[in-house]
Amino acid sequence: MPGENFFTTSHLSVSLTTESDEAQTTGGNTVPSSSSNAASFYFQCAVVIIGVVGAAANGLIVYAMVASKQHTKQLLIFNQNVFDLCSCIVLVITYALKLCRILLVGTLGYWLCVLIIGQGLVWCSINGSAMNLMSITVERYLKVVYPSLSKKLLRKWVIWMVVAFTWIAGTIYSITMAFSISVVIDGVCYYTVWKSEVAWLVHSIWYFISFFCCKYASTLASFLHGNSLN
Repeated sequence: MPGENFFTTSHLSVSLTTESDEAQTTGGNTVPSSSSNAASFYFQCAVVIIGVVGAAANGLIVYAMVASKQHTKQLLIFNQNVFDLCSCIVLVITYALKLCRILLVGTLGYWLCVLIIGQGLVWCSINGSAMNLMSITVERYLKVVYPSLSKKLLRKWVIWMVVAFTWIAGTIYSITMAFSISVVIDGVCYYTVWKSEVAWLVHSIWYFISFFCCKYASTLASFLHGNSLN
């Protein structure tokens, strides 16, 4: 499997695994933990239920916007709801598949690990949604603080370019990450395996700054300028 030569006892860092045959090791003997398996099972069932409810709610919003023809007028808002709908649908598929406890074998097993069980597709929607949310904040900021400038900058084709960027960038980044930190060992999917602690630390700092600091900084700026206008 790609990248398996990087995993040794001292460098294998696994924080999450698929819930197949979870066990506790005591004195060199492996003892299955029934309570851990039960808790994992109920958690996965809860996630599936929440995902179904979220998909239904976001589906209604998307339908309402299309029916009222607001999806062309509020393209970024519509795109945000599409992201949320996709996130819920993929989440349901992911955790429903986890409940099946499939033994991952061969190329198909590896792809299932990377894209579904390893939540690669889920993170495509989540990261794209975060990018789109920052775009909405910037759009609202320009419309409120610089209304004349926003009319020149926020052309229809510009908004469409932003929508395309959120989908493409979110997908490329998430899938690349999924392939780099996912591995199948003995039919089990491990999907937070880093080559080194330094790589994990650098990525964590970059992700925090890019997806959290930038988002909340732009939101705070819009809030402060909105209050100053009132």
